[in-house]
Amino acid sequence: MGKIYDILLFDLDGTLTDPEQGISNAVKYSLSYFGVEEKDMKKLRGFIGPPLIDGYMDICGFSYDNAVIARDKYREYYSEKGVLENSIYPGIKDLLEEMKLMGKRMFVATSKPVYYADIILKHFGILSYFEGVFGAEMSEKQHRKSDVIKKVVSNAGELDLKKYLMIGDRKHDLIGANEVGIDSIGVLFGYGTKEELMEHNPKYIAETVLDLRILLKKI
Repeated sequence: MGKIYDILLFDLDGTLTDPEQGISNAVKYSLSYFGVEEKDMKKLRGFIGPPLIDGYMDICGFSYDNAVIARDKYREYYSEKGVLENSIYPGIKDLLEEMKLMGKRMFVATSKPVYYADIILKHFGILSYFEGVFGAEMSEKQHRKSDVIKKVVSNAGELDLKKYLMIGDRKHDLIGANEVGIDSIGVLFGYGTKEELMEHNPKYIAETVLDLRILLKKI
């Protein structure tokens, strides 16, 4: 089989690393400012993937103004502790090493601010595998995944969109890929369900990191 995709775009949260502890703790901290005590940790998983302001509005029913306040409170905790309450998925580093040896160009495309993404990637020793790291601004302007993907395409300089492949665990990754016009892989070892991902027509599905590695070697 030919090497169809020369340029791989990886989501960060739920795809390269498992950020649940840090994100959940930061959300709980932010909600306590509003007098809300959330005991259902599964509910907080919805914050993994989408932009924070969207999460507070969609999951908690906050107004935009309160969502901005909650985001700022979130960052008080996350900047100090939560950013490294995180773990890299087993097998990811080996996958990246193999893709590098195959000559793939790799980028990170995340809804997380680049400032935090860089800290995490450096901490786990995988920053050097990526040609660039693209994400939201701290203000969360241009926070849609399609905006992030467009920034990657512009930076990569390859005009043929058929050579790009977005890899992520949530619907936002697939929606962004569809809006830009590139193919995608939905991964099931993160935080999106198969139903959520299939609704947005990924080109491929990978259940485990090993499945993803095998798939990327074939396509």
